[in-house]
Amino acid sequence: MFEFWTGAEDLPVYAFTIRAFIVYVYIFIMIKVLGQRSMVAINPIDFLFAVIIGDVVGEPLADGSIDLAGPFAAAAVIAGLHLFLSYISLKTPRFRRVIEDEPIILIEKGKILHKELTKAKITVESLLMDMRLQDASDLNEVDYAVLESNGQISVIKKPQFQSLTPNDMQQQPPLKGYPTVLIQDGKIVKPNLKKVGTKGWLEEQLQKHGINHHSDCFLMTMDEGGQIYVSQMNKRQENIKNEIFN
Repeated sequence: MFEFWTGAEDLPVYAFTIRAFIVYVYIFIMIKVLGQRSMVAINPIDFLFAVIIGDVVGEPLADGSIDLAGPFAAAAVIAGLHLFLSYISLKTPRFRRVIEDEPIILIEKGKILHKELTKAKITVESLLMDMRLQDASDLNEVDYAVLESNGQISVIKKPQFQSLTPNDMQQQPPLKGYPTVLIQDGKIVKPNLKKVGTKGWLEEQLQKHGINHHSDCFLMTMDEGGQIYVSQMNKRQENIKNEIFN
């Protein structure tokens, strides 16, 4: 009965399906416990964790004779160790240098540091590609280029080539802040609406943007400065939705 968990030589297809569901949920919970950082900033320890977890938990999905208890226990130990190392590196700067690579300066005051390029194993072609991706194709504009611990190159341009800010122009722009979603896919997000207004106010704002009903609105947001963004529901989306529900 529980052969999907204990494993069998001739494991049926439905048991593999159950295994896949269990493994997915297990990894999902593990990721939530470890936090977003482990999935975004891929430093050596995060890469090592991802490779080992993929191998340990992925094998039972291919081999039906393997008991799930062993791989799950091993994955839990590895996740716990990874969480412990991340915590220690957060609290201890000296240990952090062992876990995470120090940033490497590749361009300093407009000059390419050849030794640092060799140390980082980065070719000139790769450097130029990253400069283009950072909108810094003209190296005359670059003041510093730094290889960060997650493998990405950040660029600091010379002051005369940096974008002007409102503060540079002695202007005080209106507050924007984090936008709040009021309508999504034609449905009102009631908890968010309660913070800013009533349904009547919402419909009034929609009419100002040429929308008669909230079901005709695909997305509506409002930032902390009161600026409202409205995107009308695409007619093609409406037709598809009607076909699905009809």
